[in-house]
Amino acid sequence: MFWTWLDYNPTTNFDSICREMNYLGIDGVMLNAASPDEYRVAIPIAKKYGIQVIAWLWTMNLEHDRDKILKEHPDWFSVNRNGKSLADTTAYVGYYKFLSPVVPGVKEYIKQKIQSYCEVEGLDGISIDYNRYVDVVLPTTLWPKYNIVQDREYPAWDYGYHPIAIEKFKKQYGYDPRTQKDPSKDLKWRQFRCDQITDIANMIAEVVHSHGKTMAASPFPTPKMASRMVRQDWGKWKLDVVFPMVYSNFYTEDPSFIKDCTLENVRDKAANTTLYCGLMAKNNDEMFVDMDEALNNGAQGISIFTIHSLQDPKIKERFRAYTTAAKSKKEKNNGTLPRISTNKVENDPFKKAGIMKLITQKIQDMVKAENPAANPVVLSKYKQVDAYDVTKKYLVKDKVSNKNFYVTFFFYGDILSGWNVDPAPSNS
Repeated sequence: MFWTWLDYNPTTNFDSICREMNYLGIDGVMLNAASPDEYRVAIPIAKKYGIQVIAWLWTMNLEHDRDKILKEHPDWFSVNRNGKSLADTTAYVGYYKFLSPVVPGVKEYIKQKIQSYCEVEGLDGISIDYNRYVDVVLPTTLWPKYNIVQDREYPAWDYGYHPIAIEKFKKQYGYDPRTQKDPSKDLKWRQFRCDQITDIANMIAEVVHSHGKTMAASPFPTPKMASRMVRQDWGKWKLDVVFPMVYSNFYTEDPSFIKDCTLENVRDKAANTTLYCGLMAKNNDEMFVDMDEALNNGAQGISIFTIHSLQDPKIKERFRAYTTAAKSKKEKNNGTLPRISTNKVENDPFKKAGIMKLITQKIQDMVKAENPAANPVVLSKYKQVDAYDVTKKYLVKDKVSNKNFYVTFFFYGDILSGWNVDPAPSNS
C-alpha cells in the first residue's frame, strides 16, 4: 500500500535503508538500478524485510546506456517541430535524450531490455518511467528555472516529428501535420503521438505479463493532463498498478490539486488498473495533508519520492503511525480503501482559497521587491482580459501601490493545473 521510488547504489548500505523502510511501513520499492545483476544483489536484502521490489526503468528517455545509443543509433532520436533531433540538440537539460517510439529498432531495443529485467529471479514487476515525449509544456513553477514562458505549445519543445512518424501519419490520414497553421490544435496529430507511446507501453506489458510479473508505470498526473503535456494517454495502458506523479508543488502548489487529479484518475484509469498516488515527500505536516487528499478521494495507496526526504524524527513517527492506521482501515474494508469524501473537481480558481492566498502572497512579494516598506496589498476584482486554448488571463490591481498584475490560470487536462503572475502596464 505504501511505496517509494529509490535509486540503488551498490556502495551504500542497502540493508539499513530496507530496515528503515520496513519500520516506516513501506511495503515496496520501485528501484532504479544500472543492470539486472544489481537487482539480483538488492532483491534478497529487500525480501528479508518483506519489501517488494519493482524495477523502475526509463523507456523512451535513455539513462544508463545513453552514450552508447547516441553513438550507434543517432537516427533513433526524437525530432521537434523545427526539425531538430535530440541526437544533436538539447531540450531543457542534457539528459533529455528521448527516443522515437515509431522507429522499429527502438521498439526491439526496448523489448529486449525489458525481457532481460523480467528474467531476474524474485523481481516482482516492472514500472516504466519517461514513457513519453519531451514536455511540450512544463509545470508553471519550473518556468523560472529555465527562464521560459510556455503559455502555449511552441515548436522547440513540441516533439514527435521523426520522419518515420510523419510518413506513418500521412499514410493514415492523408496529410502532413506540419502543414497545419497550428499543429498543436490538430487533435488527430496529438492522438497519433499518444497512440505511439501507448503501443510501447502495451508491448512492454505483454512481455511483463508473460513472465507473471506486475506491470506498473509512473506517468504524469492524469491521462488528460499527460496527453496534453507529454503525449502520454496512460488510461489506455494495460497496467496492473499506476503511480501517477501528482506533485502539487510543481503545479498549483496547493493540496487541492491532488484531490482534483485523484478524482479524475478514478474516472479515467483503465478498469483493471489499481490507482495509487505518487507524492513528493515533505519533511513536515504537509505530507499528511497530501496523503489524506489522495486516500480520501479514491487512491488505494501512496508512493513517495523519496523516503530519504523524511528526516525529522517526529515526522517519521507520525508517518509510521499513519501507514499503520491506513493499512488497518484497508484490511477491515476487505482490502479496499473507501472514498470518504463527496468531493467533485473544482475548476473555478476563485473558489480555491489556498490558491488565491498563494497568488495574493506572490503579488505582495512582487510589490515588496520594489518597495520593501510597502503596505499589505488590497486587490481589486479580477477582470478576464484574454483566453487561449487552456489558459485564462485576468487583470488585477493592487489598490495600495496602484500596480497592475496579470494572473494567468492553466487548465491542462480540464483541471486547474497551474497559475502565473506577471506585472502589467499601469494603463492596462
